[in-house]
Amino acid sequence: MSTYVYGIAARSHPGLPEGMPGVGEPPRPVRIVTVGELAAVVSDAPDSLRPKRRDLLAHQNVLAEAGAAGCVLPMRFGGVADDDDAVKSVLTERADHYLERLRELDGKVEYNVKASHIQDAVLHRVMAENAEIRGLAEANRKAGGGSYDDKIRLGELVAGAVKAKEGEDAAEVRRLLEPAAAAVSAGPESTGWLLNVSFLLARDGVDEFLAAVDGVRSSHPHLELRVNGPLPPYSFVDPGPAEPAGSTVGADAGAP
Repeated sequence: MSTYVYGIAARSHPGLPEGMPGVGEPPRPVRIVTVGELAAVVSDAPDSLRPKRRDLLAHQNVLAEAGAAGCVLPMRFGGVADDDDAVKSVLTERADHYLERLRELDGKVEYNVKASHIQDAVLHRVMAENAEIRGLAEANRKAGGGSYDDKIRLGELVAGAVKAKEGEDAAEVRRLLEPAAAAVSAGPESTGWLLNVSFLLARDGVDEFLAAVDGVRSSHPHLELRVNGPLPPYSFVDPGPAEPAGSTVGADAGAP
């Protein structure tokens, strides 16, 4: 039977869960596969696994339990190896890499920050900062709305200014938050966000980081910041060298 992998830890980790429910219906019990100085948190893999809410939560719950007492390298949802022997093979071949990442990430957590514009607020800000837009908007108002071409021109100017503001604000938010982080990883771009960035933080530096987030909210009221954390350091698990054939362990490192 295939083996589902949740994460990788040091064999000496004091809080690796055994027997807790994992993915699947019924849930497959979690077990520990060890080799050398490393341990993998695994379970049997369901025959047909889909990213359903139940299984996503089970994956996250196992990692939360494992990560509560020590460092764990989290695997993205869906990481499957051929069997336990394939997991042991990967742990053996990449022992130096995994041990280095465990040392580097020990005592650290991830916070993800997504930023977006509050539409009305950013429009007011663009108008206040751009004399050309203000002038054309005032001229259109005095002309009873302006001609079709004038309206199109105003719309183009506003859209361009908002787009430029997105880039400026993304860079500014990152600049203001980076000093509190040990490392930064940009997430995938999306039309829903002007910024999607994960920050690696020492556990004792979280308060400083959250204070910096509050400072950005105060100084940039036209922005909405959504903060998710603490998380296992999904975005900072370097997959490293290519995996042996027949295994996805490590290749799927990252957020679920």
